Amino acid sequence: MVIDLRSDTVTKPTPGMRKAMAEAEVGDDMLGEDPTVNALEARVAAMLGKEAAVYACSGTQGNQLAIWAHCRAGDELLIHHDGHITWYEGGAAAVVHGVTCRHLSGPGGMFDVADLDAAILPVDQHYCRTRLVCLENTTNRGGGRVWSVEQAMRVADRAHALGLRTHMDGARLMNACVAGGYSPAEVTAGMDTVSICFSKGLGCPMGSMLVGTRADIAQARRGRKVMGGALRQAGIVAASALYALDHHVERLAEDHANAKRLAECLTGVDGVTVDAGGVQTNIVHFDVDPARGTGAQLAAALARRGVKMYSTGPQRLRAVTHLDVGRADVERAAEIVGEVVGEGFADTAAGGSANPYSSR
Repeated sequence: MVIDLRSDTVTKPTPGMRKAMAEAEVGDDMLGEDPTVNALEARVAAMLGKEAAVYACSGTQGNQLAIWAHCRAGDELLIHHDGHITWYEGGAAAVVHGVTCRHLSGPGGMFDVADLDAAILPVDQHYCRTRLVCLENTTNRGGGRVWSVEQAMRVADRAHALGLRTHMDGARLMNACVAGGYSPAEVTAGMDTVSICFSKGLGCPMGSMLVGTRADIAQARRGRKVMGGALRQAGIVAASALYALDHHVERLAEDHANAKRLAECLTGVDGVTVDAGGVQTNIVHFDVDPARGTGAQLAAALARRGVKMYSTGPQRLRAVTHLDVGRADVERAAEIVGEVVGEGFADTAAGGSANPYSSR
């Protein structure tokens, strides 16, 4: 048996989701004629309290459409140094838009007004024009942490006062809402655009959405065409997202509980350090003692025993719970971590799941 904790992107569609996809009414989305895509766009825009939405192929594409809508070549965006846009999107901000990323600091992948103020450059021909502030909720490399409504609004209000636009990378936004006890509209009220991904915790085979004003989404839709994201009978996959919004949101609490349980079990493993109290959603980061070996070596050794995780740093591994793993799976995974660390693994060649460059 394989316990795959590399990412919540590895999920398979449930039988109910497959049925919804098979029965979806479709049309040509590029012509605005796919009724299922249209229904999904309208639903997500309303859910987040925004005017319009555009369906995208992936979370990365959704974020890049936001940059397309807000920035021009020579601009810069401000983002936490652990943000997905700067780490895992192939340098697309620079390659596609000619936009640079400048990094902010803060605990758990989040920053606050003081961090933002310290990064503001004067208007001068020598500098990039600062244009956009990007938040990530939940924070991937930050450990699945959740922005509070108050902090997100505080940062958004300050950004707007400085004449900047705001974007939230909400790849796991529904995880944040379940854990934070707020609605999508509440936590994104200060955002000009928001992306939400359906292929993470919601368990869809693909798809993302960008929401914002009608003007911004019109610009983003043009960007989708330029980036090769023109869609035709996309209702087949959009149906999976509608199904997930009806059936897979409340169950995210199970993933969070399983992640917490995994972290608690790992606290008993000699040679492993984990902040079990800091686990808020479905992401668990833990570190292995350098005297035992590297994170990549441990990930490779675990893969040989049927437990898949990613190494995300010299000593760090990441495990992500999802709808295809249960409590017994995470408990067994922790047992295997203990066995492998106890047996020794430093001579294991890095490979397989020891990929430090996981996109999500």
